[in-house]
Amino acid sequence: MNTYTLQQINAVINGVIEGNTTNTINSPEQLELAQANQITFIGNKKYEKLWQDSKASVAVVNDDIAIAPGDNRAFIKVKNADLAMSQVLELFAPAPPVFEEDIHPSAIIHATAVIGNGVKIGAGTYIGANTTIQDNAVIYPNVTILDDCKIGNNTVIWSGTVIRERCTIGSHTILHPNCTIGADGFGFRQCPQQGLAKVPQIGNVVIGNRVEIGSGSCVDRGKFSSTIIGDGCKIDNLVQIGHNSVMGRFCIMAGNSGLAGSVTLGDGVVIGGSASIKDHVTIGSGATVGAGSGVTCDVAPGKTVLGYPAVEGRLALKQWAILKKMATS
Repeated sequence: MNTYTLQQINAVINGVIEGNTTNTINSPEQLELAQANQITFIGNKKYEKLWQDSKASVAVVNDDIAIAPGDNRAFIKVKNADLAMSQVLELFAPAPPVFEEDIHPSAIIHATAVIGNGVKIGAGTYIGANTTIQDNAVIYPNVTILDDCKIGNNTVIWSGTVIRERCTIGSHTILHPNCTIGADGFGFRQCPQQGLAKVPQIGNVVIGNRVEIGSGSCVDRGKFSSTIIGDGCKIDNLVQIGHNSVMGRFCIMAGNSGLAGSVTLGDGVVIGGSASIKDHVTIGSGATVGAGSGVTCDVAPGKTVLGYPAVEGRLALKQWAILKKMATS
């Protein structure tokens, strides 16, 4: 177990220390549960009142905090406590699972696949023909990567993930357990002879660098050309990305949200949990879609929309207030 002094932790996050403690810190914990040898954080002034009853010795706090730390306790004041706490968590992060062999004997790797230096491949993994795995990628047990794929350097792919043929994954990307990348898009047309005729999906998926995709999420291949996930996007668990959708850089999609086919997101778009976006809609850079909303038309850059069907945020709040008043009158 790693332990750190107050000063050693501050050397990492470069804050301003207020108070002092003789206790060493062996782990982080949330404010209400923390004990004397743990560090916590206060990211909002409304949680100041919880500090008095907390047993934590140290808290990382925003620099606008109005309370004092108290006896044998200390604050590390920073501009953004949430961001600084992410650095603290890295100090205490457990080591990842151990690979006793870089490439497990039970992994099946096609003779034409190209495996870079320092790559680790777990038991039961399949690597298809003409696939390239670049340096220092980590592929945990029971992953399937089919033919003609390219996996960037330092990318981590967790167990149960399936990457279908011709897909490209960038560098320093993380795919959490049971992702599906490159499944067929949902393409069917009514047909007198067949009832519903399947439309072939012959495109692929292109995922950028430093992307993170949560467990159970699906990114469908394009009907033609590519479904694209831009650099730095962060996608939660159980998210659906429809065929030929294009996400710009640094977009966020929370759990159970989804894009229908051919949706375009600009840079920095935030999609709340369980929100759904209609096909062929464009959402401009910096826009926010509230949780549970249904977007049926384009959203201008920087706008916030709420509700179903989604409308401009302030208008939605007015509508809800009127409905509440009508219901109680």
